[in-house]
Amino acid sequence: MKIQILLPLAASLALAACATAPKPLQGQFSMVSPRDAVPTQQVGTPVRWGGRIIETNPGQGQTCFQMISRPLNGSGRPSTTSADASDGRFIACRAGFYDPAVFEPGRDVTFIGKIGGYENTRIGEYDYRLPKLDADVIYLWPEQRQVDVVPAYPYGPWGPGWGPGWGYRGWGWW
Repeated sequence: MKIQILLPLAASLALAACATAPKPLQGQFSMVSPRDAVPTQQVGTPVRWGGRIIETNPGQGQTCFQMISRPLNGSGRPSTTSADASDGRFIACRAGFYDPAVFEPGRDVTFIGKIGGYENTRIGEYDYRLPKLDADVIYLWPEQRQVDVVPAYPYGPWGPGWGPGWGYRGWGWW
């Protein structure tokens, strides 16, 4: 009876250990989202935000990223479970040059920094107020590629024509 309880507990602890954030993304942060940061005016709050790049703008001395925010999973990566899950938009800026060919639209990035202020922008005909993050850490996630797996069934490892007939299209057993 005790092994029936102990085994699932050990398995869940082992799986929970796998969901840790990479070293640069670890720490304690406020749980405020970009959407919540605008009305509550939380300048100076340390946050860990992530999402998909909309636009990368290198400027004089710094690069700014306009992001569509996504909820972060246990490892700190923006969630890809729902394409329309969003916590709003934000701008993240960091000193230095970050190449727009590498940090291209659609890539997943996680930032650590402090809310440094707010910036007004226009999206279509809509005036939008974005929180601006002064980033200390930029973590570009590797691209996830979808792989289609084609099963061997019903043909088996030799392709069509082989199978229960013990031969290939009339050759062998009849």
